[in-house]
Amino acid sequence: MDVSDMEQDAIKLASSAVEFDQKGCVNEAIFYYMEAAQALHLAVIAGSTLDCASKVEEYSKRIEELRKVKAASPDKTVELSSSEKDEQRAKFMVQDALEADEAGKKDEALSLYMEAADLCIKAINETGNSSVKKQLQRLAKQSLDRAEAIKATKQLASLSQLDSLLSFVDTKEKPPTNSHTTSNHTTSTAKAKDTAQPTNRKYTKEEIDVLRFGSLINGREYLPFMAADLQERFAFPMPYSDKHGVLELAEKQRSKLGGWKRPDELMEKPQMIMTISSLSIMQTLVSDCSFVASLAISAAYERKFKKKLITSIIYPQNRKGEPVYNPCGKYMVKLHLNGVSRKVVIDDRLPVDKHGKLLCSYSSNHNELWVSLVEKAYMKVMGGYDFPGSNSNIDLHSLTGWIPERQSLRDKDFDRNTFFEKVRERFHKGHCLATISTGVMGEADADRAGLVPTHAYAVLDVQ
Repeated sequence: MDVSDMEQDAIKLASSAVEFDQKGCVNEAIFYYMEAAQALHLAVIAGSTLDCASKVEEYSKRIEELRKVKAASPDKTVELSSSEKDEQRAKFMVQDALEADEAGKKDEALSLYMEAADLCIKAINETGNSSVKKQLQRLAKQSLDRAEAIKATKQLASLSQLDSLLSFVDTKEKPPTNSHTTSNHTTSTAKAKDTAQPTNRKYTKEEIDVLRFGSLINGREYLPFMAADLQERFAFPMPYSDKHGVLELAEKQRSKLGGWKRPDELMEKPQMIMTISSLSIMQTLVSDCSFVASLAISAAYERKFKKKLITSIIYPQNRKGEPVYNPCGKYMVKLHLNGVSRKVVIDDRLPVDKHGKLLCSYSSNHNELWVSLVEKAYMKVMGGYDFPGSNSNIDLHSLTGWIPERQSLRDKDFDRNTFFEKVRERFHKGHCLATISTGVMGEADADRAGLVPTHAYAVLDVQ
């Protein structure tokens, strides 16, 4: 982004902050004020002539005030009733059905419409809330109307096909076909077929064997991501449960575990992403600092360069290619593993403590899910939250597919000035992502530097 884009970004974020502040949405207001201040800071570095310093100070003061308000009145989650949850799932199923309908997948659409209608009727009989009942009745009617329309269309198509077949059947004897003409036609078709053979190189048997062997990771199979996987079904009348969805926990998590909960049990209005940001990512008890650092710099890159680096790997997505919250509880994350992109299917059950606080990484935006779900997908591949740790080379490559490069800062041949200039130049052009890790440090050195020993940090700026 140039300076003008950074300034506009800051203005947009500040407007969102003020809007949420006026509505009394404390968490959201804090987040957007922080983002606006950060955007102004970056604009100043890039050469902005706006009076950014006073605005940053103003936003910082407001953030502190809101944090005091938040501390005085802790968040209270109002859990939806079962009929309200059914309504959310039915809406998602109808949306899925509409998309299948428009894509010409009539059988799939018909099945989804019928399942959505059944779910609505079940919920109508169970709820005493007149407002919810009205919404469910509207959804049920919409679903049944479209289902009937599809059935009618299919019947007409069947009759039309029958008419065509009947008109094709002729009892009159046909004259023999000229053998010369038939021969030419066959040869021509064969040539066309021959020349139309795809020229794309296919995998050899050995390569297929390697890919198949690489699909087995920590005792589970993760198949290569194919174009057909974009048609994965995500809509279900009941919450989806992955048979491997309750992951192995780290010891610290186990000691505090209160259970596994879904987003609609923890949040009033779950959503996948409010605004992609590195500042909202919070690490908890899982020893995956290199993964969290990799997630942070990927988010920062997407925000700065407006390229879908991290959000593009999360499914389901809407028509704009943006990941969306699925009240049916099923998600798919595309990770680069063992030489190829692979699909990792998860449910949305997350570990919480006895007070309902998440025991995995999460977003500081209370209703935002992407951090927890991407981490769950990666931890599933790695064998669970009981994770011995990794390094950013492996983690970044898994998230982005970018080729990793590692540089020891203590190498005897290391030229710090040349290396710094190379990283600085490429970082600001969007040609690289960077993390930095500490080694073993004495307590005094760690305190003086303000760093944690053997810990990975995200590099969010280079100056």
